[in-house]
Amino acid sequence: MAESLTDEEETAFELIAREGGIHQSEFWKEMDIDSRKGSRLIESLEEKGHIEREESVHNGHTTYFVEPIVDPEDLDFSLLMAGDMLSPFVGDDEIDANSDKFTQWVMTLAY
Repeated sequence: MAESLTDEEETAFELIAREGGIHQSEFWKEMDIDSRKGSRLIESLEEKGHIEREESVHNGHTTYFVEPIVDPEDLDFSLLMAGDMLSPFVGDDEIDANSDKFTQWVMTLAY
């Protein structure tokens, strides 16, 4: 269970979540804080269970890539559905907008 956040931590987490992940070296620049304070914020968010970080190389320097931890209960897949049909755009296949499969899915949206 993730712990509650301070206002500053909430702002930091919102940035990380909005970006879908960010390199720590870019994080503190986006937050307009020094690297020391940025590192402390990241460590606090990690300790509280809101983010995870993995060592990576960015612009030739070793840093961390920071990603939000998403609770599966917070995910809403309803926008991928039309009735009981899953969107044809989910997956690796390229969908032809003029195909019957796509047309059927769109027509289901009207109901």
